[in-house]
Amino acid sequence: MAVISAVNQLGQQIWLDNLSRSLIQSGELARMLEEGISGVTSNPAIFQKAFAGDSLYAEDVAQLKQQPLSPKQRYEQLAVADVQAACDVCLPLYQQTNGTAGLVSLEVAPDLADDTAATITEALRLWQTLNRPNAMIKVPATDSGLAALTTLVAQGVNVNLTLLFSKKQVQKAYQAHAAGIRQRLAQNLPVDRIQVVASFFLSRIDNALDKLLPAALQGKTALALAKTAYAEWQEFTQSREFKNLSVQQAAPVRLLWASTATKNPQYSDVLYIENVIGSHTINTVPTHTLNAFMQHGQVAATISENLAQAKSNLIEIEQLGINLESLAERLQQEGIQQFIDAFDALLQPLN
Repeated sequence: MAVISAVNQLGQQIWLDNLSRSLIQSGELARMLEEGISGVTSNPAIFQKAFAGDSLYAEDVAQLKQQPLSPKQRYEQLAVADVQAACDVCLPLYQQTNGTAGLVSLEVAPDLADDTAATITEALRLWQTLNRPNAMIKVPATDSGLAALTTLVAQGVNVNLTLLFSKKQVQKAYQAHAAGIRQRLAQNLPVDRIQVVASFFLSRIDNALDKLLPAALQGKTALALAKTAYAEWQEFTQSREFKNLSVQQAAPVRLLWASTATKNPQYSDVLYIENVIGSHTINTVPTHTLNAFMQHGQVAATISENLAQAKSNLIEIEQLGINLESLAERLQQEGIQQFIDAFDALLQPLN
């Protein structure tokens, strides 16, 4: 994984967007960490695929179905055990990097996306059940999820804020995180080990928009948004507001590029990796896209390249009458529904 090491040297972490019992027990995850992978993300669709395709779950599923548990409780026992095991494999990296790498994400139930109180309750319960310092709780970036983020940060929970599709949504994430840090500091509690990432989804944006755009702009919206979001991240981390928190050892929210598998076969299969490499960012990559990147990926610090063109592209897109914030809201709701559907599907065999 020489290319992964090269990306690491440019300040970006590559996380694996995949998790299964076989991946852990075969030693494959440990090997990938040795070769430069820096963390793991999961979601209901990933667990649905793992439960259906990995024979290592069969015995546990059979035993759980004999117990007086709900399908969700059975799912949680399986998923929590996997995340705990992955956290244990990643713990040395977490310790070596002072808590900035070696993190593993588990998502709250997606049907709680618009319920702040229920999201907080479930996130805290999962955090306490996992009982691993390098766990992250995934929360969707709805208004309810952003409110939950503030409380969870104040409680010292690592959070993967997911399903972000616009710069405005990301700016809201910075403010919600900062509010939680301030609440925690007001209680004289440490903030130096709290990690929050903002998962900005890329390929879904182009997949939704390209049919509305002239050929010259197709395949360019997501990268333009990523590049301008990163420029705004740099501005925010240099702001007086954040520096006041930084001197208290607070870590900034980091941008994590998600939905990085190319959906359009006419585009490069590593489009959403090669073009968003930059310091203090993360890219979470499904296995097949990671393999493609290792085979023929080009490594360079690209996230800040062609920023003026990116801004120009966004202006052109909006001049066509496309409201990117409205699109972001729609894609977020569609993403939540997709996760709800996947969650329902993974619960069916656990009835």
